Formats: sequence, structure tokens, C-alpha cells
Amino acid sequence: MKLEQSPERADRLSASTTATDGVVVVTNVDELRQYIGKETRVGDWHLVTQAEIDQFAAATGDHQWIHVDPERARNGPYGGTIAHGFWTLSAALFILRNGGDGIQVQLPTRMGLNYGLNRVRFVTPVRVGKRIRAHARLLSVDEITVEIEGEIKPPWSPNRSRGSTEGRESKGTET
Repeated sequence: MKLEQSPERADRLSASTTATDGVVVVTNVDELRQYIGKETRVGDWHLVTQAEIDQFAAATGDHQWIHVDPERARNGPYGGTIAHGFWTLSAALFILRNGGDGIQVQLPTRMGLNYGLNRVRFVTPVRVGKRIRAHARLLSVDEITVEIEGEIKPPWSPNRSRGSTEGRESKGTET
């Protein structure tokens, strides 16, 4: 997920807090870096229903019998209907956010965007009627910075004091 920094919110959300239920809430990038390489959240179990799979088929136009025809699928290779691979991928986010244990990331952002996938394979079918849950592991933290040609200081500086150029040099027109 790509996060776009919102400078106007950065000042209001500069330190982490712990909610009353003991959940750690991470509100800045420096704190988030502490979790690189660690599992950050495990969602609750979610029962995969035929209704969800039928709705996904209607939304995507993928009405292959292995997904939407329980009677025919009963005699198929999996003994019943299975979820679309892309349903399992898209369901991961809502499953992860519904309950579960782990940190809550509340960075000062304007929006979050999914911008692509690398090396995703659907290796095991998810049968309707099975329960699934998602696990999140933080692999890296990347920041977006902006520079102004001919200026030493950037127009804004995420999660640092105003005008700080810590760890950066002016690069002129390079990006």
C-alpha cells in the first residue's frame, strides 16, 4: 500500500499512543520502522460464504461453475465451490481490519493506494465453508519526499521538525 503524506495532519499526530484495550497505535514513520520484519497484525477468522463468492462473480463477471454452481462443483476436483483467487486477495484487507490482534497504524495520510503486486500465486484453493484469516508482516517503510529545484529545504518534511533536511542533500533537478 502506498501512503501519501498529509503535512497538515503530521503536526497533530506525532506520537504513538496506547488505546485503553492495550492495542498499540503507531502514528509516525519512525515508530513504524521498529516493526520492519515483524508480524504486525493477525485478523480474526472469517467464514467464506457462497453469497460472498456469488457477489464477487457478479461484480467481476467471472461466473465459472467452480465458483458459482455448488451442485456441479460437488462432482468437480475440489468437492464443492471455491473462492476466486482474486476474492481471497481482495478479502485480505477487510479480514485483517475486522478484529484480530496487533498494532494499529494510523499515519497522517490523505489516502492509501494499492499500486501493484509482485509474485502473487494462488497455490491452494479456498473452499466455500472454510474459515480464513489474514496475517500482516511489515516488509519495508518507504517515504515519499519532494524537493524544490535550487532550494536546500523541501516544501514539507514528513515526521520531522519543520524544515529539517536530516539525512538529505539537495539534488538539484535529479529525482
